[in-house]
Amino acid sequence: MRNGISTIVVRAKPGDPTKGLMQVGGLVFPCALGRGGITASKREGDGGTPLASMRLLSGYFRRDQFVAGQSRLPMSPIGADLGWCEVPDDRNYNRPVKIPYGASHERMKRDDNLYDACLVLDWNIRPRRRGRGSAIFFHLARPGFTPTQGCVAVTAQVMARLLPQLSRRTVLKVVR
Repeated sequence: MRNGISTIVVRAKPGDPTKGLMQVGGLVFPCALGRGGITASKREGDGGTPLASMRLLSGYFRRDQFVAGQSRLPMSPIGADLGWCEVPDDRNYNRPVKIPYGASHERMKRDDNLYDACLVLDWNIRPRRRGRGSAIFFHLARPGFTPTQGCVAVTAQVMARLLPQLSRRTVLKVVR
């Protein structure tokens, strides 16, 4: 991992489609997956984690909660006015927006700490296809690795360990 992480492989844990195993080189970490398990036909609101290879694009972090440290990814602090649009018919679908925002959106500064460190995956970014899923992130997990809405989530300790080695060349592969 000294030269950076090129590939992260994620698969469902046998017997539990909402929990996963994340392989990074010779290391394996537990992770949470979407409530809909891994899906090859991702749709907005289905709770599925896309069966796909997704590049890491950039990230967000809460200065008051998570020390981002050095990262090869472009990282931005999360402010109270940062949201992510989740309405397929909106012109800013699957893009960051400034809150208040007229269409339904995800608030990035959350009380549950899930987005204290949140990395944007290139799922449905270019080209954006209406209804194919938005806000597919690599972020922090809830205690017990309860299901996400379609994202991949790890503990803060794992994120802090991986973050310095991640870059825009890193690919997160969700496989079966």
